[in-house]
Amino acid sequence: MIKDFEHFAPKTVKEACSLLAQYKDDAKIIAGGQSLLILMKQRLISPKYVIDIKGLSSLDYINFDKKEGLRIGALSTHRAVETSSVVRREFGVLAEMEQEVANLPIRNWGTIGGNLCQADPAGDPAPVLIALNARVKVASSTGERSVALEGFFKDYLETVLKPGEILTEIEVPNPAAHTGVAYARFSLVDQGHPLVGAAASITLDSRNATCKDARIVLGGSAATPMRAKKAEKVLIGKEIKDGLIEEAAQAASEEARPPSDIHASEEYRRKVAKVLVRRALKQALERVKKA
Repeated sequence: MIKDFEHFAPKTVKEACSLLAQYKDDAKIIAGGQSLLILMKQRLISPKYVIDIKGLSSLDYINFDKKEGLRIGALSTHRAVETSSVVRREFGVLAEMEQEVANLPIRNWGTIGGNLCQADPAGDPAPVLIALNARVKVASSTGERSVALEGFFKDYLETVLKPGEILTEIEVPNPAAHTGVAYARFSLVDQGHPLVGAAASITLDSRNATCKDARIVLGGSAATPMRAKKAEKVLIGKEIKDGLIEEAAQAASEEARPPSDIHASEEYRRKVAKVLVRRALKQALERVKKA
């Protein structure tokens, strides 16, 4: 059973930030609630105050600008991102990823901002957004700041959000020319939580011959979503062929720091990570060459 708490439904972001500043560690933000309510039912957390921001329409939007890129309000649902015509056209990998998140009822209600703030290291959105070099905007009663999503996650279920701060927006820049991005994931059951995920971004030179830049991001392979930077270095400056992809996949597997738990051993997760990195890199490369 959930312990008693006081519920607030602020009308504005400013009001929500003010409530957070007032009640500090005794308060929790709720948006979709799929994760928070489970933790409360399990008595893992018992906030005295719950600040419900689901009704803040000012944080529910998806905007695109040819110069600035994509802007997603933190309260946009997974389903809204999945079905957005501009996301499908300009950032298709995001829509593909969202199709894999849980099931339709959860995607219809759960928010992308809430997912990121939950900081589950195996969550689907974070690896893809980090591969896309995304940033997040956070607000407090004293102002706003922008944080690279790569540095947003501090530890298992912990972010760098300070007391009184709310995530308000996800900012995704337009990819460089000759860039392909792909995501691969593995779960034990259909529509299940991913055991491991891997996102890959490859940027080639103007002749589509040599790798100018690469980003490989693993989910479910450490306490936070992590970039496999040693694996990225395997690719940069070289012509990408199957042998090089295999080398990068092996490097990513060795770089990972996966846990062992009731779902899978560390060794098993490393093997899965290698397969997924290989798959994501090959698909990303194909997308560059077809563009």
